[in-house]
Amino acid sequence: MYQEMEITPDELAALMESGQPVRVIDVREDWEFEYNRIPGGELLPLHELEFRHAEVLKPEEMIVCYCHSGMRSFNAALWLKQHGYDRVKSLAGGINRWADDRDDSMPRY
Repeated sequence: MYQEMEITPDELAALMESGQPVRVIDVREDWEFEYNRIPGGELLPLHELEFRHAEVLKPEEMIVCYCHSGMRSFNAALWLKQHGYDRVKSLAGGINRWADDRDDSMPRY
């Protein structure tokens, strides 16, 4: 079950490039989002997810959550899945792996 909840940076890039609608949700803190982000990423910090998910997300959407290394985003994806969001994934390795695999010019912290 857990592996099927993750998506690799290459898989996410292919999905984004395919033109299929996908919401890329950054669950990090504001300062992290300002420092670096995946193109098209939208900020919804993990601590706000429980209270704001219904106003920001739709259960039928394809959603990919990401964070710094993949732990917060996995917890966010699991929480969303438990609350009726069936098409949700977590970016394996987070933005760190995205930088390694897709954008080596991205600033790191």
